[in-house]
Amino acid sequence: MAESTLEFDSERDFHKLYEEKPKNLRSIEKSLSVHLVARGSSLQISGDEQGVNQCEELFSLLQIGQEQGFIPRGADFIRFLEKIATGQSKELRELLSKPLVLKIRKTSIVPRNLSQRHFLDLIIKHDLVFGIGPAGTGKTFLAMILALDALLRGDVQRIVLARPAVEAGEALGFLPGDLEEKLLPYLRPLYDAMDEVLGPIEARKLIETGVVEIAPLAYMRGRTLGKCFALLDEAQNTTRSQMMMFLTRLGEGSKMVVTGDVTQIDLPSKQESGLVEAHKTLSNVDGVYFHQFDHRDVVRHPLVSKIISAYEKPEC
Repeated sequence: MAESTLEFDSERDFHKLYEEKPKNLRSIEKSLSVHLVARGSSLQISGDEQGVNQCEELFSLLQIGQEQGFIPRGADFIRFLEKIATGQSKELRELLSKPLVLKIRKTSIVPRNLSQRHFLDLIIKHDLVFGIGPAGTGKTFLAMILALDALLRGDVQRIVLARPAVEAGEALGFLPGDLEEKLLPYLRPLYDAMDEVLGPIEARKLIETGVVEIAPLAYMRGRTLGKCFALLDEAQNTTRSQMMMFLTRLGEGSKMVVTGDVTQIDLPSKQESGLVEAHKTLSNVDGVYFHQFDHRDVVRHPLVSKIISAYEKPEC
């Protein structure tokens, strides 16, 4: 039986580390097979040596995160704990040792895992980046955040949002309403990202003034996207010709991010996804970068990761 006592600067700082939720302390006990007693600004830990060491490592990393302005909350706290319990603390330490914080207005956005951090680094450093992976990994949200960051810093003059409307067969003219109303169901995740960091009023103003432009794939032929940040979402539902057309719109002073999930293709069965074909064709092209997410990178409810993992297993 090993024992250890951790002392913190103040009771308030200590309680913030576990969200002031006793259930999080119980989760630590269950995952690491330790017994915890919280008194004031101290934490007493007892259990086998490995569990005690892992618990010390967890609170050390939580303190580093606190100093950097990032404290995992909710499902993120459980993910932190799971990585410690499975011996992946090195990944967390790497994530926290060189923090990336994007400040947009009064909102601070930080990557929630190492995969998100690598994806952001690629977009910051390069002009054409593909983010491929399952739903819930944050790929679309992160790309939109970097687009807004580039816009507000003056690196680009506008943001162009595109997404194939495959359910409508691209026949948007037959749908009721103006162009924005027709595309709203398809671009909702991008709007949600804007609303979260800017608020709905400022986000709506950017759209109304054309600074954030909605550009259906079918309407982009012949254009050159200069001094802009172009984002193509749900790219697995593009055809080969649509993907090639979009990628060749890239102009001077622009960035382009393409995101999609190759397990969610809605095209006719005989038609190959433009995203799948681009991955095969462009993987070795200098200046084009691909980042692959998997179920371990999901940042929604912890069950989402387990569901994706279960569906990825080959059928018996």
